[in-house]
Amino acid sequence: MKSKTAFLHKPHDLRIEEVELAPLKPNQVLIQVGACGICGSDVECFEGKSAEGRYDIAPYTPGHEWGGKIVEVGSGVSTLKAGMKVTGDCVMACGVCQNCKDGLMPSACLNMREIGFRPDSPGGMGEYMIVEEQYVHQIPDDWSYAMGAWVETFSIGYFGLWGNGGYIDASDTAVIFGVGPVGISATMAAKTSGATVIVVDPIPSRRELALKYGADHVVDPTAGNLKEQIDKLTNGSGPSVIAEASGNDTAIASIFDIAGHSCRIHLIGHSIGRKVPVELGWTIWKTLKINGSGGTKDFGQRTIRFMSAIKDKYDFDALNTHYFSFDKLHEAMDTAINEKDTAFKVMLQFPID
Repeated sequence: MKSKTAFLHKPHDLRIEEVELAPLKPNQVLIQVGACGICGSDVECFEGKSAEGRYDIAPYTPGHEWGGKIVEVGSGVSTLKAGMKVTGDCVMACGVCQNCKDGLMPSACLNMREIGFRPDSPGGMGEYMIVEEQYVHQIPDDWSYAMGAWVETFSIGYFGLWGNGGYIDASDTAVIFGVGPVGISATMAAKTSGATVIVVDPIPSRRELALKYGADHVVDPTAGNLKEQIDKLTNGSGPSVIAEASGNDTAIASIFDIAGHSCRIHLIGHSIGRKVPVELGWTIWKTLKINGSGGTKDFGQRTIRFMSAIKDKYDFDALNTHYFSFDKLHEAMDTAINEKDTAFKVMLQFPID
């Protein structure tokens, strides 16, 4: 069976090629892709700004945010069947190495594979994809494929607050830095958990969006002293929860200044590859609790249930500002790169039987 599939050969060299799909192994499923989102990490790999995409090994198929339909299952598959709408995990742990047996994060797996970033784990930028059963999750029939593509993104923001021992409830005031797709997901998760939510972003349209998706207050960090603005909204006590979802150096540095005493800090935004000067002493004097969030662990099914519970309140499909057919892949990538202020989520769509 043939599939038209995208391959990133090197920075700025993304090609659609026709390939012959390998026969299914007993534990695999064949999925016809219905939608695939373009993530900021896809853009960084395309531009050569991230080492996460491993085209240095061989050309690979991007796309870790996807939704599709199963068309065939391997002989050993028992929990999935043809016709199901599905999505899947991004980071795929082997389950048998020492780190996996110790219960560490999938990103700690000594044999880790990562859908959409490596030649051995092709992503959703293609007509079809093959994935092992244990990494595939059924989504409700009334979901669009594009909403299925949001599961991976939402899980990052959701896990960022609740994973690794994190928690948030109606007693909390949370500050979310960054109204990108992960930040808006964290905003929805925080508000649904009952917290008072303050969102910080310099872009007016992003702040307006945050107010529609759960923020009680929005702050422009360029409009004045950020700590003074946050103190005014928290009666001087500062937030009890901070989720940094922007990856911005200035935002990261400001965390320690604005945090309230005993604040639970969740670092979600990517900042690997550079050093950020911070006033670390506040960690001691404010008794701050810092939690890194490198991906998710066992949150696929939980994320789908959470999104199902809030989808009538928050319109996920409305977050997809730009849709492109797969044959317009390069135009879609150009939009994601050059129209960051207005292109909130660029979504590829595929004709599906």
